[in-house]
Amino acid sequence: MYAETEEKPRQVADEVAERIERLILDGVLKAGQALPSERRLTEKLGVSRTALREGLKLLRAREIIHTAQGKGSFVAHISKVDAGPLMHLFNSQPRTLYDLLEVRSLLEAESARLAAIRGTEADFILIRRRYEEMVGAQGTATDTATHAHLDHAFHLAICEASHNPVLVHTLQSLTDLLLGSVFACVNNLYHREPEKRQIDRQHTRLFNAVTGRQPELARKAAADHVDSVRQSLAEIEQEEQRLVRATLRLEGWT
Repeated sequence: MYAETEEKPRQVADEVAERIERLILDGVLKAGQALPSERRLTEKLGVSRTALREGLKLLRAREIIHTAQGKGSFVAHISKVDAGPLMHLFNSQPRTLYDLLEVRSLLEAESARLAAIRGTEADFILIRRRYEEMVGAQGTATDTATHAHLDHAFHLAICEASHNPVLVHTLQSLTDLLLGSVFACVNNLYHREPEKRQIDRQHTRLFNAVTGRQPELARKAAADHVDSVRQSLAEIEQEEQRLVRATLRLEGWT
């Protein structure tokens, strides 16, 4: 009899933990976001406060959530790239930018294709919001970092519409590195009018293909966009190297 009494709450706690994990995996609850209040969670999940607390305790033990005294519980940054030796190597080697853009091309092309197939009207509303925020910041005094974040948010919204949690979390796990590549794009290309116009056209083409439910066009638009950025950055780098060589010759170093 004692074993049965102990087993039932444990099963409910496991179920509570699994349901919250699913909300996190599906992107309903995002990294760094505060969990709803206990009262709201018990209502939404249809469980007792005791079962909820046991479920949250399991999530804390798994480091899925963390609790701040007097502030509540928050979703942990479980997908954050480790800031150790690997991150240092990535950041210290400029050539890694091009490797990263290759990865972006693969991930974002597939996520755009899936988003065009699986995206719901709610997904498309979010994508439109991110697109309009990005476009709305153009031609303003918005700083480069903000432009980069808006650009990244647009692409992430498309990825989330793929409804592939593994793909979404893989992309999110590269957030710091991806923002670095987006920052490089914004910093080097946005002040060059022809390149900036091309990027704007590519974003519009991608937006229209995804929300128009054209999977192959969406895949191609995403891949072409990232590949074009990679090519433009490579051309800028070559220009700078030619300028350095010419300057050294002018100054009598060669």
